Formats: sequence, structure tokens, C-alpha cells
Amino acid sequence: MSEPTLATVAVRWYDENARDLPWREPGIGAWPVLVSEVMLQQTPVVRVLPAWQAWLTRWPGPAELAADPAAEAIRMWGRLGYPRRALRLHDCASALVERHGGEVPADLHALLALPGIGDYTARAVLAFAYGQRHPVVDTNVRRLVARAVAGAADAGPTTRPADLVATEELLPVEPAVAARASAAFMELGALVCTARAPRCTDCPLSDRCAWLASGEPAPAGPTRRPQRYAGTDRQVRGLLLAVLRETAGPVSRDRLDLVWSDDVQRARALATLVEDGLVNHHSHTTYTLPGDTPPPSPSPSPLRPVDLGADQR
Repeated sequence: MSEPTLATVAVRWYDENARDLPWREPGIGAWPVLVSEVMLQQTPVVRVLPAWQAWLTRWPGPAELAADPAAEAIRMWGRLGYPRRALRLHDCASALVERHGGEVPADLHALLALPGIGDYTARAVLAFAYGQRHPVVDTNVRRLVARAVAGAADAGPTTRPADLVATEELLPVEPAVAARASAAFMELGALVCTARAPRCTDCPLSDRCAWLASGEPAPAGPTRRPQRYAGTDRQVRGLLLAVLRETAGPVSRDRLDLVWSDDVQRARALATLVEDGLVNHHSHTTYTLPGDTPPPSPSPSPLRPVDLGADQR
């Protein structure tokens, strides 16, 4: 009898150990899966869960989201981080309504043509919502494949075409099984084959892991340090956006000036919010979220009669 493949072992482990997450429920639909994948980018599951549930309760489909202004998407996003994702979801929902009748297409090229949908998200939706055979490669999968197959400690900072090829070669032929294997690889990378403290003794792939067999060599390049948040422009952007989220109408510049004492950094952060389309600048002193009611235009001053003087009448 032939030895079970890496995918077979991973799926067996997944069947017994996978987290019970709502976007993994059978028949959940492509829109909830798409929303979950956008929210999960650079954000832990524990923070995504309540945001995803609230989002789907308010906007169960693309049509409902597209009918609301972008400002509401930004407000609902709250403090989930990287708020441009809220704008991308709103733009995507509008495009789905215009191009696909409010349905998420089951075609890779159609998904990639949508605003805000990149290669990873498109393949994840096709695998996890439609059961198609696609290599779904995030940071966790890249690390797992690099260790188990290539014997490397990590796979480098960015996804390369070679990562897609290496992962696809591990997938079973049957689409539904391949989709489950993609989920299993991702879960193993997230929970067991972690970046800083891999639990090799708990890993079902330990007896065939090339990295473990070679003595767990350290990464060849410099170790990536976690990005700090306190004091950065990201923090200032978040504070500015919080004021605008909590206000239904225009916000004065004076009010925004209160959130951060460094004038130069605050102005820079506000300018990038405007540049990213997250904030509309209506005048030198007034700002709103996109789609919120702008301030009324000032009424023109009434014309006064001109005194021409007695000699000019």
C-alpha cells in the first residue's frame, strides 16, 4: 500500500482539529466567504468574528451593501484595522451588482476583474465557497510548504509564482478534496506550523517534514520584526478616522486637531486618508466620510447698490 500523501494526512488532521468558524459552514455562500477573507487579511480570527457577524447581519448580500454609502461601510468596519478594506468591499459589492446581478461569480478571471479582489482572495473564494481546485496561498501556507517540502525555515516576504506551483502540486486531483486540502494547509500553518513557536510534536506532517529532518535550520535572511503601532501614522490615522466614524455629518478641522499634538504628523496622516479615499475634504476646515452629507455651500452675499455719486447719476 502506498504511503498517504501530504494532503491526505493534512485533511485527516483538519477533519479532527479544525476550528469551528461560521464562514466554514457548508453552504454558507460565496459572499460571506469573500467578506471573511477580506477581513482576515492581517487580522486575527478573534477580532474578525464579531465584525463579520455584524457585517453579514446588516448586509447579507452585495446588493444591500451597495445600496448604502461608503461611509457606512467605514463605520461598520470600526477598529478592525486597515480600513481601506471596507472601501474595497463596498466597491466590490457595487461591481457585483452592476456586472453579476449581485452574485459572486465562480470564475477566476471574473473575480480578479472586481475592484479590491487580488489573486489570493479570488482563489480562496473559489476553493472555499465553490469547492474548486486552486492553490490558496497565504503566509501560513507558504511557510508550511517551505518547511515540509523545501526544508526552509520560511518562504520569504512575498508570494511568488513558484509558491503557487509548489502548493498546487500538493493538491489532490478531485476539486472538492483539493479545496479541503487547501483549508487544511492553511489551518496547520496557522495553528501548528507557526512562525515563531512551531509545535512540531503535534504536527501530523512531522515524520515527512524536510525542515525538521534537516535539523530545523534558521532562516537564511534577516528575521522580520513585528511592526510597531504606537506613535506611527497608522495610529494617528485611526484616531482621526474614529472621530469621523462617530460623527454623522461634517467634522471641523479644529476638532480633528485635538486628537494628536504633532501638527506635522497629524496633517500628514489626514492627507493620506484623503488620498486613500477614506475621507472627503470639502474645504480648508471641513471633512466627512465618503458618502456622508457635505456641509452646505455658503450663501452668496446679497448685492449692495453701488453709490455712484451725484455727478454720475
